[in-house]
Amino acid sequence: MIAALRHKLRQILRREEGAVTVDFVIMVPFYLSIFLASAELGIMSMRYAFLERSLDLAVRDIRLTTGHTPSHDDLVQQICDQAAVIPSCTTNLSLQMLQRDPRNWEAVPAANTCGTLHDNNPDVDPVVRFDNGDAHDLMFLRACVTVDAIFPGAMFRSVALRNADGEYALVVENVFVQEPQ
Repeated sequence: MIAALRHKLRQILRREEGAVTVDFVIMVPFYLSIFLASAELGIMSMRYAFLERSLDLAVRDIRLTTGHTPSHDDLVQQICDQAAVIPSCTTNLSLQMLQRDPRNWEAVPAANTCGTLHDNNPDVDPVVRFDNGDAHDLMFLRACVTVDAIFPGAMFRSVALRNADGEYALVVENVFVQEPQ
């Protein structure tokens, strides 16, 4: 009886039907995850480029309109108007503007403000500090926006900067000098 069972098992193992199916089942998840990670990375890169460009346009507007520095809410709205591909931009964008002395430089705080401040907690103020600055002041401006993943299970998720809610953090920084009035 054991010999017959061995013989039957050998016949099953020698059969070649379904060999391609086994390769397919092993390789398709790998290729699919690479495809999804590439799509996710492409979309995040596009969102980052739009955020960076909109921050550059807002800073240019601040520099060229001498005598008028917009408020935090006006600046958020101006950035979000230009960054159309960022979902819920006005609610997820946090800004940090700091005045710096170029002759006595202080280190700028770490860029983790987006993850710690935007955790959907209404008691937390999304602005660390927002100094408008005066003429000839060196200003540091950081914009941080949190966005959800489109494909949450993609391989890209493990290497990206994320907050406690699992959202990706896109951080853009800009330095400019306030023009005289």
